[in-house]
Amino acid sequence: MTASFNPHTLAKGAKPEAPDASARDRLIDAATRLFCRHGVNAVGVDAVVAEAGTAKATLYKAFGSKERLVEAVLEREGKAWRDWFLGELMTGEATPVARLKRIFPVLRQWFCDDAFFGCPFINAVAETDKRDDRMRQIALAHKKVVLEAIGRLAGEAGARDPGGLAHQLGLLIDGAIVAAMITKDANVALLAGETADALLRPLVAEAA
Repeated sequence: MTASFNPHTLAKGAKPEAPDASARDRLIDAATRLFCRHGVNAVGVDAVVAEAGTAKATLYKAFGSKERLVEAVLEREGKAWRDWFLGELMTGEATPVARLKRIFPVLRQWFCDDAFFGCPFINAVAETDKRDDRMRQIALAHKKVVLEAIGRLAGEAGARDPGGLAHQLGLLIDGAIVAAMITKDANVALLAGETADALLRPLVAEAA
């Protein structure tokens, strides 16, 4: 991902058309914009179809329910974000420690985007019934991919407990995302990065 990446600013829907793949994509695009900015519960299907320029029947034919549409949005948003975030960590020549130290400067890029509204997974879990595990399981599947990638880097860097370090960094990532959403201060990523540097310091010393 480059600095121009924006996972929430997608092409506007055009005129109504047949319930084909294009209409399906427009519905996901519209739902992404509305869900990320206003929240899943605050946005009904009428708003989504109006934004997408489709009929309500098209939405139900493509997804079956609003819940399935939410899942489709999270699936696509998660893949786009992971492709960008992990791609930024792995780009170019760098040591594993240097790649880990990129985490929070990369997050700051995201926080600076005008369309940053927090993590859609965190937001979705926060909005749903806490006894309903569906959104939680979707969020955990996304988180697992990210933590496994960070854990591999930690192992390559020589961490004695790569999984534990990945979870520590994951907590800092989640905290920075929530703090940036609440404060609208992208520099919270740098504060989280300073804490991450303390966790990574033993690896830097060993590499030296």
